Amino acid sequence: MQKSVLCLMEGIKKIYKIGEEEVEVLQGINLSIERGEFAAIMGTSGSGKTTLMNLIGCLDVPTSGHYILADREVSRLTDDELSVIRNEHIGFVFQNFYLLPYATVLENVLLPTLYMELHKNDVEKRAIELLRLVGLEKRAKFRPNQLSGGQQQRVAIARALINDPEMILCDEPTGQLDSKTAAEIIKLLAEMNTLGKTVIIVTHDRNIASHTKRTIQIKDGAIVS
Repeated sequence: MQKSVLCLMEGIKKIYKIGEEEVEVLQGINLSIERGEFAAIMGTSGSGKTTLMNLIGCLDVPTSGHYILADREVSRLTDDELSVIRNEHIGFVFQNFYLLPYATVLENVLLPTLYMELHKNDVEKRAIELLRLVGLEKRAKFRPNQLSGGQQQRVAIARALINDPEMILCDEPTGQLDSKTAAEIIKLLAEMNTLGKTVIIVTHDRNIASHTKRTIQIKDGAIVS
């Protein structure tokens, strides 16, 4: 069965102005990601991989070029429009987890639903199902400081899935974890991919990238392989 394109970038450039100087961080990126892919964007610090991730995730817009996400041109949208696109299509998993320390595990998973008109019982039921999926249903009432790093990242993955996004975008998701726990998180992300999610991992770690099905190598703001 032929897959369809989820993300399409053509001639994407990103220029930041630092004082009087202009710094071109991305230099004409052309990239296509199909629905259902499990891919890594790999590069060293300063390669442009984080900037590219921010553009893919609609956290920023390019200086020039075109970006089509889920059949919609998003490169010229306003911040509010980008926020809607993110909420509908993308779940984020970050290196630092970004869990609210005073909220329970269940409340953290429910965070992305706060501004959506959804029935409370329905979303809570979904959140508990997701916690079961990541093996933490018995920790629903715990606070983040009662969990290990790996468990906190599992909560972050459940939170990323709560709005049923097409794509999970992960920024160095194992950077805070030991090698054994990192392997467990990558295995969990691979399982999400088998369930139909497009999973993109941004990493500098060749070992992490080796677990995905495709590696996109970026260097000095350009895709080199």
